[in-house]
Amino acid sequence: MEILKPDELREKFDDPWIAPYEKVLTMVDGDNVEIVEYHPCISGSHWLLNQYRNNSELIDSARRDGNRHFYKCHVGRAPLDLKASFNAAGIDEIIVDGDEVKVTHAGLAGAGVGAGMCRGMGEGVKYIELLDIGGGSKVGRATVVTPKLEKVVIGVDDTDVKDAGATWTMAHNLGVELAEEGYEYLDHIIVQLYPHNPHKTQNCVSIALTFAVESDKKQDLIDRVIEILKRDTLSDKTAIAILEGLDIPPKLREYSIATKSGMMEVETAEKVAEELNIPLIAVTGEQGKVGALAALGLYDDVEEAVKAYDKKE
Repeated sequence: MEILKPDELREKFDDPWIAPYEKVLTMVDGDNVEIVEYHPCISGSHWLLNQYRNNSELIDSARRDGNRHFYKCHVGRAPLDLKASFNAAGIDEIIVDGDEVKVTHAGLAGAGVGAGMCRGMGEGVKYIELLDIGGGSKVGRATVVTPKLEKVVIGVDDTDVKDAGATWTMAHNLGVELAEEGYEYLDHIIVQLYPHNPHKTQNCVSIALTFAVESDKKQDLIDRVIEILKRDTLSDKTAIAILEGLDIPPKLREYSIATKSGMMEVETAEKVAEELNIPLIAVTGEQGKVGALAALGLYDDVEEAVKAYDKKE
């Protein structure tokens, strides 16, 4: 076994058949782990996603968004039975060790090169334990070690007014500003709410912003979101909701679906949030709580999130 940091890997393997990953992030919630990998390719990366999803018992679900792979996994060990073309690559062990997450990848040929050498050069990787160098017909195997992060999803609503502003753009710019400050801004999801809501400005959507953050920086992140919204919002109804962890409670999803198809009162949002221990914060006002909470329940289901239900009450 050889332990190598990303810059050491780049120096050691300066070869035309190495394509460095852009970034690797790992979020933990108990025994559940979510890995986000920024692959060097775009659509070509779908082959790898298919291999990992089909061959790794430790992967519970997987999806691709452009060149990003999202793997929802669990801690454990499940050695791979590698077979060219059919079972060519995957994860055979995930360990959470203090403030580090250790994920062992294995693959045949090119997938083995990606297992450690390509991944290990990505931003976010602390070091790799290079077990076997892949390439050609050989098996490649490596443990990729990243810091243990946590997921924080922040629902935002009511930042615009009838004649100015746009919540989706303000929320995105907020995420970009936080990324420039060092926070990992992962995603921006638009959630369509009840189209016939009399309180709406126009399209009636709320936003979920997802972040990967170190545990001791979560409150700093939330405080900065509030500061930026107070600075930039045009509305006296702006509010946020905060979901931590990797799971969405079923009752939260039910609330979100209901908020897409009918009117919801602030008091109902507050009751649901209290039952689920979800902070619901009035930044400049109370009305935004309804949509901010609704955004959280559908942040991982973009197809459902964007649907508009035309039923009138």
